[in-house]
Amino acid sequence: MSTRIFSGGPWEDRYGYARAVVAGPRVWVSGCTATVDGEVRHVGDAYRQMLTAISIALDAIGKAGGSLQDVVRTRIFLVKAEDFDAVGRAHGEVFGAVRPACTSIQVAGLVDPRMLVEVEVEAYLNNGTREERSEEAP
Repeated sequence: MSTRIFSGGPWEDRYGYARAVVAGPRVWVSGCTATVDGEVRHVGDAYRQMLTAISIALDAIGKAGGSLQDVVRTRIFLVKAEDFDAVGRAHGEVFGAVRPACTSIQVAGLVDPRMLVEVEVEAYLNNGTREERSEEAP
């Protein structure tokens, strides 16, 4: 059995996906950008966009019953190579104590040209007592 978690983002219904999927102890969070309430935040600032995207991903993991300590993998999709240090610094500030496996990939672009970074996050809920939660699609 799997559970879908929705954030109310503008593309979830339009493109048919969930913010996160929980199956057993595993949580897969769809790619997150710095889009809040349908608007791209921190235009031109990859560091702050990364912090916002991570926050959105961690919120989904929290709704699944997990926390920062449960994160086991991140994937970073970065538009500009010159932003790697700023994005890596943001990643390190959040995940430095957890040290998940991480892959960074430079891409030609994201769905909105104002988006500089997108991050996928995976978690493993190893507490074995995760309460089943499901949220309705908006």
